[in-house]
This record gives sequence, C-alpha cells and structure tokens, in this order.
Amino acid sequence: MEVSVLPISASHRAKLISAGYTRLSSISSTSPSLLARDLQISEVEALQILHVASPGNTAGNSNGNGALLCGAPTAWDMLHEEDSLRRITTSCTDLDHILGGGISCREVTEIGGVPGIGKTQFGIQLAINVQIPVDYGGLGGKAVYIDTEGSFMVERALQIAEGCVKDVMENNHIQQTDAENIQANLRPDNFLANIFYFRICSYTEQIGLISYLEKFVSEHKDVKIVVIDSITFHFRQDFEDLALRTRVLSGMALKLMKLAQKFNLAVVLLNQVTTKYTEGSYQLTLALGDTWAHASTNRLILYWNGDEHHAYIDKSPSLCSASAPYSITRKGIRNSASSCKRRKLM
Repeated sequence: MEVSVLPISASHRAKLISAGYTRLSSISSTSPSLLARDLQISEVEALQILHVASPGNTAGNSNGNGALLCGAPTAWDMLHEEDSLRRITTSCTDLDHILGGGISCREVTEIGGVPGIGKTQFGIQLAINVQIPVDYGGLGGKAVYIDTEGSFMVERALQIAEGCVKDVMENNHIQQTDAENIQANLRPDNFLANIFYFRICSYTEQIGLISYLEKFVSEHKDVKIVVIDSITFHFRQDFEDLALRTRVLSGMALKLMKLAQKFNLAVVLLNQVTTKYTEGSYQLTLALGDTWAHASTNRLILYWNGDEHHAYIDKSPSLCSASAPYSITRKGIRNSASSCKRRKLM
C-alpha cells in the first residue's frame, strides 16, 4: 500500500513522499528518531505517523469513513501535495519562470527539437542540477541517464558540473570563510559519480531497461530524475510494424508515468523531429506520431528564433503556453544574452 492513502495531514504525506517513503513497507522498519530526522518533524509526530501506518490500523477498514484507506485522497489533499513538490531548475531564469520553477517531479516531461538545438545539453544540465543540495534550493538527489544515441559526453558533463558549483557559490552569497568547506562537498567529480549511466544499443535493450528501472530506483531511493536521450532513436530505426510499435511505446509510457508517481521523481524524455504533411505542405513535428503526444504530462519544444534559442510549452495541464529564450554556454544552459541586457536596462 502506498503512503498517499494514509489518513494523515497533507503536509506529512508530502514530506514522506519527498523523503522517499512511498510505500508502507518502507516505513515499517524505520525508527521514530530516524523518521523525525528525515521528515524534519518532532518524534511525537513521527510516532503518530508510525502508529497510523502500522499493519493493525491499515488493514481491513471497510466502513465509509475509511475512504482514504481505500485509495481516495481528496482533491484538496492532492493540491497540498503538488504545492509541496520540488522542481529541478534548468539554470535559465526565464525558462524556470514559465515552467513554474523548473522541471516538476512526479511528471513525465518531453523535450523535443531539431538537431543541434540543445536537447542533450538540457538532459545533462538536469542530471547535474538535481544534485544541488536542499540547503541551496535543490533536491540533493541522483540521476539516471539512459543514452540510446551515444550523445552523452562526460567531458561536457564535467564542464556543466563546474558551472553548477560556481553558480551555487555565487547565488547563495557564500562567505570566503565557508567557501572551502562547501567546495569540498560540492566537487564536480562528485556530481559525475552521482549519475548512473546506461548505454542502450537496441529497442529490446531499451524495453528491458525501462522494465528494470522500478527495481533499480527502489534500491537507489535518492534517484530524483530519469533522463532518456532519446526515447525515439531505436524505434525509428528498427521498427516496421507501426501498430506493434505503438503498443510497445504505450506500455513504456505507462511504466514511466508509474515510476515518476511512485518514487516522486522527474522523468525527462528527449525526442527528435520528423516531417508531417499538413494542409498541403510538410511541417516539422516531434517524432513517434500523434498517439505518442499523450505519453507525457508536459511537452517542451526547442526552436530557433533567428540566432536565438527558444523553448515553448506546447502542452501542459497546469502551465500556460509560453516561450522563453535561453542560451548554451560553457557552463551549460543559461539566460540568453538579450534577456541579460534587458535586465540591466531595467
């Protein structure tokens, strides 16, 4: 049974999920002091949670007052849970603004665009940024990076990690006296050590790995993002039976949605583009067809506007359609030069 059905306050439920306690079995072997520390609550509150989660209290409640135990949280509880969820910054202020703070956990986000627009840069940036400590506005988690194209460059990941460390030091106005101690913990090589890398060479390997992810993440509860770069590659190359491809992709999408919800993590799918004949002309669209468009919660399309990179929210149940400029620098994804100039003028 999942902790989301426990009859406790929405804030306590959200803290449990954020700390990685997603199922009752993960709480049962925890001491009150450890639970209090992980959730940053008092031991009395931790004891109350453990009492509610004990087998005797969660089993066999069949009366009408036990609706929550039967898996029926209220919309109000769900709103509180969503408000408490953390987001992963993109390191671009304008882009974070239109995304409501960054890439959301418990959701599947698809990022697509033409070759060279920066999809892999986004994937690596998010795999680094998810590791920013909680004290500095991050999630303090780890990343799973699934590479189907061979485009992941460890040298580039090191550059982005170095840029992330510099930004954390500058944005938090860390004093020189504390800088050495903090830099000892925020070392770029530690960031690389917290990225679990999987190289996939066929669609059968991809299907197998996605089926294995639930077990892997359950053993590595600090994983807070899964990046697949790209979801498309092997399914465009090797599949001739389109009906079978659709069924296989739908099954993968369901597993990824379940993974995001169950473990309170972000799933980011990078996608390629293809041409589609519409209204008498060929137009660029994201690959895998219209059916695949329903596989993600949010869809972000990267495109060129003149010489400037832009990102556009094409689909989201909670975000307005909007676009924002960004740039790709040595440090990674950052604010565009034109956006920085506007801020200085203002």
